[in-house]
Amino acid sequence: MIGMATGWGSLLQDEQQLEELARQAVDRALAEGVLLRTSQEPSSSEVVSYAPFTLFPSLVPSALLEQAYAVQMDFNLLVDAVSQNAAFLEQTLSSTIKRDNFTARLFDIHKQVLKEGIAQTVFLGLNRSDYMFQHNADGSPALKQIEINTISASFGGLASRTPAVHRHVLNVLSKTREAAKILSNNPSKGLALGIAKAWELYGSAKGQADFINQGLQFYFHLQPPGFLLHIFLEGSCVLVLTPKGVWDGGKTSSVAIVGHLCSFPSALVLLIAQEKERNIFDQRAIENELLARNIHVIRRRFEDVSEKGSLDQDRRLFMDGQEVAVVYFRDGYMPSHYSLQNWEARLLLERSCAVKCPDIATQLAGTKKVQQELSRVGMLEHVLPGQPEAVARLRATFAGLYSLDMMLLYTTAGPQLLHLWPKTVGDCFLAFCQGEEGDQAITEAIAAPSRFVLKPQREGGGNNLYGEEMVQALEGLKDSEERASYILMEKIEPEPFGNCLLRSGSPARVVQCISELGIFGVYVRQGKTLVMNKHVGHLLRTKAIEHADGGVAAGVAVLDNPYPV
Repeated sequence: MIGMATGWGSLLQDEQQLEELARQAVDRALAEGVLLRTSQEPSSSEVVSYAPFTLFPSLVPSALLEQAYAVQMDFNLLVDAVSQNAAFLEQTLSSTIKRDNFTARLFDIHKQVLKEGIAQTVFLGLNRSDYMFQHNADGSPALKQIEINTISASFGGLASRTPAVHRHVLNVLSKTREAAKILSNNPSKGLALGIAKAWELYGSAKGQADFINQGLQFYFHLQPPGFLLHIFLEGSCVLVLTPKGVWDGGKTSSVAIVGHLCSFPSALVLLIAQEKERNIFDQRAIENELLARNIHVIRRRFEDVSEKGSLDQDRRLFMDGQEVAVVYFRDGYMPSHYSLQNWEARLLLERSCAVKCPDIATQLAGTKKVQQELSRVGMLEHVLPGQPEAVARLRATFAGLYSLDMMLLYTTAGPQLLHLWPKTVGDCFLAFCQGEEGDQAITEAIAAPSRFVLKPQREGGGNNLYGEEMVQALEGLKDSEERASYILMEKIEPEPFGNCLLRSGSPARVVQCISELGIFGVYVRQGKTLVMNKHVGHLLRTKAIEHADGGVAAGVAVLDNPYPV
């Protein structure tokens, strides 16, 4: 029996055995396709290496794994609800967009799309909610959310290939019972299922009338004069009921399938990619799943969209003359991803009726400021009315989150920064003040920096500030309105454990580690109707405790699998 306290301790002590296991594990990882392009040649697949991973699966409490899966559909609902609540987004981000140019640019596009009218009718969310396991004072573990990723949630493809590697390692050790406990996991299939459903619904909405007209004109042409039939829809098929039950050269049948509403050979999925993409094999896994469904994917950069993308009079999106049904962003989540040309391309995409994953409102729903605001008392009830069970499940995963908005005095003279306002208010009536929470949080974080982490409105890993670096930043920010572009979060403190990390070009080493669990979620909405809401797999990443921040792509964490205990 493997226990949380002991883990793989005895196996980690035999250096000679570890070296042999590492060689076998790396070979199996390469065979399974757990691959990255090299940092030296990020645009080429001529030379590749294995993605970093742990030699052994890491122990995860079964109850917390089940809890994370159970709450994922609630998080899907929450993100979708926030993305539809324009007033909530505007109010929540009002202070952030004054000081954070990147969020402001995203919000400007959001406002422009709202003003023009949203052409998109099908909405797709591919999310990943990330957690750590808080080690409580009484020794019990608790699931606490770090963040939710609403754009370019990665490693669903490679996570589908790592279970075979860890099963192989355990089987080599003749630990067949333990190997059987490694969970099957295929997020790439589930993510592709969501894209395929959105593609299908786009085809139904945009192609139904044209397809029926064209298909039936051809069908009528084959029939004698005065021939009557009835047309109806069954799922995504166009069916024809003939009066005599005879059609197609005399073969008896009362129902003929004229065609499929989604037989839209020119409707593509457009994957917005970076020019230098080391993680291309992770993305290819999803592309391959889609191609197996006869859904074709083209990879283009923002620059390509700017040069060759266009909208027709109905705001249908075309790329190189081919219609695009779904736009899947694997780029566009950091300021460095955007030039002026790229911002123009993003606006063009958002104005189209193509399904965006994510649309601009959903990307804004994933910001740290929105996460912090949702943690306020009563806010979940406001966004998800009449769903107390979902609210309870969501709130149970929240860590402490604190706004850093400036304290303002709202007077008859208008809002004034507190530290600039004279001591004598005079005849100006003080209506109310806001920002005490931020001042108090900054004071506490400076006094006890080990308990907090400072987070900007950024994705991609490696952006957070800890310890003395955080204190220096807060000292510089505390009297500046720029502090509104950050949030403070209570630092989650997991219990460290031993594992062996394998990384190309580095010797295998046994270190003390902590893990981060991500659950992939998929939802599809057509108009106001949610037609899909599910969890589709998990991602476990592990890093040495010496690293405060950063993921696999940032070169800090490695891929892993949960071993339920």
